[in-house]
Amino acid sequence: MTLNSIFQFFVPKDKKFFPLFEQASLNLILMAETLHEAVNVPKEEREEYYKKIEELEANIEEITQQTNLELSRNFITPFDREDIYALIKSMDDVADYLYGASSRMRLYHVEKITKSIRKLTEINVEACQQIGLAIIELKDLKNLNLITDACKIINKLESKADIVFDKAVSDIFENEMDAKNIIKYKEVLSSLETASDKCKNVASILESITVKHS
Repeated sequence: MTLNSIFQFFVPKDKKFFPLFEQASLNLILMAETLHEAVNVPKEEREEYYKKIEELEANIEEITQQTNLELSRNFITPFDREDIYALIKSMDDVADYLYGASSRMRLYHVEKITKSIRKLTEINVEACQQIGLAIIELKDLKNLNLITDACKIINKLESKADIVFDKAVSDIFENEMDAKNIIKYKEVLSSLETASDKCKNVASILESITVKHS
């Protein structure tokens, strides 16, 4: 048992870090949902969704900075400091790549949304929702199995995203004749697939935390 763990018996229930984790996960879910909605509306309606995604990404960035600030201010933390940093950073990474996909669709004027893009945004919504469920259970670490189950689902979703991405890229090179479109679609798909990879990183950190407290 670490010194930090021993101190937990003598300090009040954490009121700093868990609210920040929950805020980050809620913003992340909303961001993934907004991106999925954006690729399912007519092109002339997408701009408002892109703006909302930009705002949500900025919110998560602020939450990440606030978490790091709290780490510098507080000697006692609910679990290992490096895990707190890694967890908030990994959620911020997911947000970065979701925003990256949105930004590329916006800047490159991607008008035709493919089935693969829609499928990847759907996968990311499901993965972010599982992150949110795990974060809720992280608060008291009483239901570790629920966290583990969420992480397993995230890992399966990431594998599914890899399959969708590989097939989509193959189809692009086989069927698309315009080099500019090849670049556009590959970059959007790559950002979405990397976002799912980053969700898997969040799951790995959550699993590591549960192992230390099991």
